[in-house]
Amino acid sequence: MTGLQSAIAFLTTFPVGSSRANHGQGIASARAWFPAVGLLVGTVLAAFDLLIRWGYRAGINDYGGAAVVAQVLVGAVVVAALVLITGALHLDGFMDTCDALLGGSSPKRRMQILKDPHVGTFAVVGVVCLLLVKVAAISALPWQSRPWILILVPCLSRGAMLLVMEVFPYVGSNGLGVDFLQKQGRWHLPFGLTVALVAGTALMGPWGLALAALAAIVGWSVGRWATTLLGGLTGDVYGAVNELVEATALLFAALVTAWTPAAPFFTSIGLPL
Repeated sequence: MTGLQSAIAFLTTFPVGSSRANHGQGIASARAWFPAVGLLVGTVLAAFDLLIRWGYRAGINDYGGAAVVAQVLVGAVVVAALVLITGALHLDGFMDTCDALLGGSSPKRRMQILKDPHVGTFAVVGVVCLLLVKVAAISALPWQSRPWILILVPCLSRGAMLLVMEVFPYVGSNGLGVDFLQKQGRWHLPFGLTVALVAGTALMGPWGLALAALAAIVGWSVGRWATTLLGGLTGDVYGAVNELVEATALLFAALVTAWTPAAPFFTSIGLPL
């Protein structure tokens, strides 16, 4: 199985002839394809979003309460679709990371919490806040630029995962994350980041590059914080990086596009939004 197939099998629930439990020999090089898989996930999300919006076109185009309800409803359904597409893989890591980093008092105790299958208060509160931010941000995105933002953000968040995998050490000798580090390749990081940067430029121009820079900063910051508290990163922290970058990028895009709808080149092609 190729690295791309392994990446799709691991990061999504798409049927590609494998599964997370058996993702094949390409798993070592799969991380290079993370941003490309993010583009695939984002494209599916954007298409799903357009489909729902066509169904609710009357309510969305109205002014007043009907429009607000339709926007929030579509935002919630899109976030739910993202969770289903990824099989809640990253959310699970985010919740475990919340419990460990916020509830542990020492590196050893934090690692014990990461391995505990039960969830605590920090996990529940953290995931509720995260999902609320995502729903609110997506609901606030202008219709003109929304498809391109939905395509780009999952690409950038998975690019941030690739970045922290290459920059920070892995702690522990087992877990899902260790599979990706068995074989180091000099081309993995340049290739993956090139995909993310090209996608950002093509979809949103300068704003896409700004989002890419924000994703790198947030990802590095989370990775650095986790390394300080744990001594390194784990697969759960990789998932937390993805979730936090997604939420931050969506929030940033919502704030920016409130003033200037992004990607004017694409908004001029006449999509039936």
